[in-house]
Amino acid sequence: MTAIDWIIVLALNGPVILYALLKSGCTRDSKDWFLAGRTLPWWIVGLSLYATLVDSTDLVVDSGATYGGGVKFYLINWVGCIGGWLLLAHGIILPMYRSGMYTNAEYLESRFGLSARVTSVLVQVLYRTVILGMISTTNFLTLKIVCGWGDATAWTVVACIAVLATFYTMAGGLKMVAITDSLQSIVMILATVVFFFIVAEEVGGWSGLQAKLAAESAELEQQMMHTGSDVITRTDATALGQAEIEKHLRLGGTHDEATKQIVHRSPAWLACLSLILAGLAYSIVNHTQSMRLLGARNERHLKQSVAFAGMVLIGATFLAQSLGLFGRALFPDIGSLPVDESIRSKDAIFPVMVRDLTSAGLKGLIVAGVMAAAFSTYASIGSTLSALLTRDVYRRLIAPDRDDAHYLAVGRWLTPVIIFGSFLYIPALLSGGMIDFYLKVVGSFVVPLLVVYLLGSFTRAHRSSALVGLIAGVGFGLYAFAAKSFDDTTTLLPSALMDGNATGPLTFLVTALAMGITTLIRGRETSPLFWQSPDALGQAEDTGTLPLALGLAVLALGLFLGFVIFI
Repeated sequence: MTAIDWIIVLALNGPVILYALLKSGCTRDSKDWFLAGRTLPWWIVGLSLYATLVDSTDLVVDSGATYGGGVKFYLINWVGCIGGWLLLAHGIILPMYRSGMYTNAEYLESRFGLSARVTSVLVQVLYRTVILGMISTTNFLTLKIVCGWGDATAWTVVACIAVLATFYTMAGGLKMVAITDSLQSIVMILATVVFFFIVAEEVGGWSGLQAKLAAESAELEQQMMHTGSDVITRTDATALGQAEIEKHLRLGGTHDEATKQIVHRSPAWLACLSLILAGLAYSIVNHTQSMRLLGARNERHLKQSVAFAGMVLIGATFLAQSLGLFGRALFPDIGSLPVDESIRSKDAIFPVMVRDLTSAGLKGLIVAGVMAAAFSTYASIGSTLSALLTRDVYRRLIAPDRDDAHYLAVGRWLTPVIIFGSFLYIPALLSGGMIDFYLKVVGSFVVPLLVVYLLGSFTRAHRSSALVGLIAGVGFGLYAFAAKSFDDTTTLLPSALMDGNATGPLTFLVTALAMGITTLIRGRETSPLFWQSPDALGQAEDTGTLPLALGLAVLALGLFLGFVIFI
């Protein structure tokens, strides 16, 4: 990184942060801080939805994901997240919006009781702070590899970014976060587009990509370029003892004596389903997304925002995630990545390509995009989780009768605790692929909550069924999360169900069955919140069919790309 690079980084990020700090004094009460006073237009909500979803983890971690797993990872965004946005905006969020709720956890108490509300908060804090930890780790890798800095210098800069994001989030709340998200998303998109064309030219375009992968092996080209191919992982068994080999076999692998490898095969349909569920869970459970929709100025703006966000998401994530495919063509073997062994993993592919393939000026633009993504998501998740903890735990259980200024102060001061508390995840994230750790957390803990939101909104599941379902689903998820570390993994599950891609779908099924059985025993609810007339919740607005039609068209495009073009 040269002086001109750092000037570009500061020029693209500095004015946005300065604007946020100067304008944050407009926030006067908790409604302003938590919901932006419900003044946000559809385009700001849409860009903020996109910017919150596509953070520096998508520029770095998702590149690592496609480097390791190929085009299947497009499905998280193209099908899962867009489908989740549609379900949220046209169904799940409406009772919350019409009744003036501040958080999606409030809805769960009205539908299922206090236990569901508190569980929702705890799960969201658990997995959203994982994302914050991933952001810090990706920034560290970018600074260490691209700039060539030592660990101490890189971590100091990461901490400074977190501090700046904390300041303007504490001061301005959702409105400033949404506005800065929108501005920073432009920097992210610009950096992604420029870098995509640089790397594509190096590889020889899409045809060069396919040719290079096929030259390495036909199996590699199939896995990387087709969503319909099975996921095959190979582990060198040369140095493994008999006990270690037997453990791999109990987890579903087969031992290839000829090549001295342990081969794990996961069906394509199961891998695709697991990724789509992860995307659905992100959009629906994640209050970072709900919070923006709840801040929309009316229902028409709320519904229009998701179609707009979906179109931006399809284009931008194609460019960002394709970088991992190009990286696999350039470095087919992770062991060939030219970085220190201590940080050599698939997550290093993005910063390696930035370091080696860009010149002065362009390097600064791309690093500016990574920094903009980090600022955006530090602020977004910090404000979201502080809202949940303040409204759904502190106000509900600890101090229910304090004045508005008190809750505003608590929400502000929880923000740095959340952002810097997430640094505790960093050692685990550095020890392996970050996307793998994230998907384990989602499959084990977030998918049960997804089921509760879906059944609570679209069925008459009994009020008591949520607690039963969450106990069953999270309990199974905990076992699945830890099972691979057990010496004997056959005690509860057969090896076919130990596939990591099976965790999410199985947890979904366990939770839904537990809720369904409870409802059969105790009876259906007669009038869940979702089924009440809109007038009972608050005045509904006639938004017409256009927002839904546009949203469905965007989802159809994602399905077509994922299951026709890339099949």
